[in-house]
Amino acid sequence: MYAAIRQGKAKTGQAEELTRRIKEGAIPIISDVEGFMAYYVVYAPDDTVTAISLFNNHAGAEEANRRALAWIETDLAPLLTGPATAVAGPVIVHTLA
Repeated sequence: MYAAIRQGKAKTGQAEELTRRIKEGAIPIISDVEGFMAYYVVYAPDDTVTAISLFNNHAGAEEANRRALAWIETDLAPLLTGPATAVAGPVIVHTLA
């Protein structure tokens, strides 16, 4: 299993608009990547937004980050305080309930 993780800092008060845009824009883009398994977004109290996508191959994780960063630059940039970052790699520990 491989994870693609993107992170950015939202402008204060943008959580609802970010949620709407992510549901309408990012989910279709990411879930269409070959090997897609899951997608999660965490909105921290300090306005840090972290998106985590899981894939069954490294190429899918890398492709998801490529697509997501391009989408973020065009659709989310006005809601963020700066550019988003992205990393991808193997999941080395995980557990489920």
